[in-house]
Amino acid sequence: MADIRPFLCIRPCSQKADKIASLPYDVYNRQEARQAASANPDSFLNIDRPETQFPPDTDIYAPMVYQKAHDLLWQKVADGTFIKDDQPCYYIYELTMNGRTQTGIAACASIDDYENQIIKKHENTRADKEADRIRHVDVCSAQTGPIFLAYRSDHKINRIVEEVKQEEPLYDFVSDDGVRHRMFAMRQEEQIRQVRQQFAAMQAVYIADGHHRAASAVKVGLQRRQAHPDHTGQEAFNYFLSVLFPDDQLMIMDYNRVVKDLAGMTAAELLEKVFGIFDTRKVSKEERRPQKKGDFSMYLDGDWYLCTVRAADIPDDPVKSLDVSLLGDLLLEPVLGIHDPKTDQRIDFVGGIRGLDELERRVETDCAVAFAMYPTDIAELFAVADAGLLMPPKSTWFEPKLRSGLLIHAIEA
Repeated sequence: MADIRPFLCIRPCSQKADKIASLPYDVYNRQEARQAASANPDSFLNIDRPETQFPPDTDIYAPMVYQKAHDLLWQKVADGTFIKDDQPCYYIYELTMNGRTQTGIAACASIDDYENQIIKKHENTRADKEADRIRHVDVCSAQTGPIFLAYRSDHKINRIVEEVKQEEPLYDFVSDDGVRHRMFAMRQEEQIRQVRQQFAAMQAVYIADGHHRAASAVKVGLQRRQAHPDHTGQEAFNYFLSVLFPDDQLMIMDYNRVVKDLAGMTAAELLEKVFGIFDTRKVSKEERRPQKKGDFSMYLDGDWYLCTVRAADIPDDPVKSLDVSLLGDLLLEPVLGIHDPKTDQRIDFVGGIRGLDELERRVETDCAVAFAMYPTDIAELFAVADAGLLMPPKSTWFEPKLRSGLLIHAIEA
């Protein structure tokens, strides 16, 4: 059973929510973060990426950097920029992008459920990436970026969510990227009781996005348990900030690949190998996007090719049958020599939000070949996680992105 509970939220005052809300800290490189933060002094990115407050040559992992994040956050609480709600609530977070809406429940999830694999993951995490967020959460004594969780759609929860959405929103604004954000508070005790009961009946929920944030929040909670041996398990540090979405509302975009060289081959030699491995044909620019599972397209030497994996080459395995696995196992590793896509500097990944023109641009500037993928399905993600397995890196790209700064969970103890 999943322990998904309401929480005491720290959130922006209504007048500043649209200016504070920022994209997740990890979608920016260092230069992009500095530019975005300087362009908007109210942006939560100033807190999420506190190195932006120091000269460019500052060690981003220096203690004073994390202390700056703490000071900025709690100064804004003190001056009323952020407010503390006076009762534990669920929050309804609705995002609308390109006419399509998805609605999640902001809540706190149990670190024990994470440890016991009731909250299931599909990616490994890297210790170096965890270390940064561990220190950020610990020094701020707050979780500032929600973890994106998914669950199998439940009609009772859906009904209650729609009831709450008939009320006046706390926030209603359109961000610079055209996404509309609306948020509501679920304060009625009976609604809260029913939602919590429905989650408690679920055998599993799933991390869709934010594996490093989740792992970091859990590790801080475990550290605080050790520091407080008389803890009851109900303290705030035993839970981490999440937004949970029903699976039938989610959109996963393609996560594409570019490779910087052809491993000593000419374009003609690579093309000959591709024709031997896949059912392949040249296509126009208008036909370049894959339309079904088992298809990917390749941009090479100024031309697009649609490639279809042969049925005999698709194994009955939830991981190895993923399109990103098939591309890796059949072509990237044996032909192009990409043995470990997590560490190999010859491969790069391009989120579907950037479009397929970005793949052409990369091949025309710093890469030799690009591969456009068909998106991984949420059912495939669930199947991998249920089997206790892990997806290859960069298998899923979720849009729209949750904003940081709209929901903060303090974990003081």
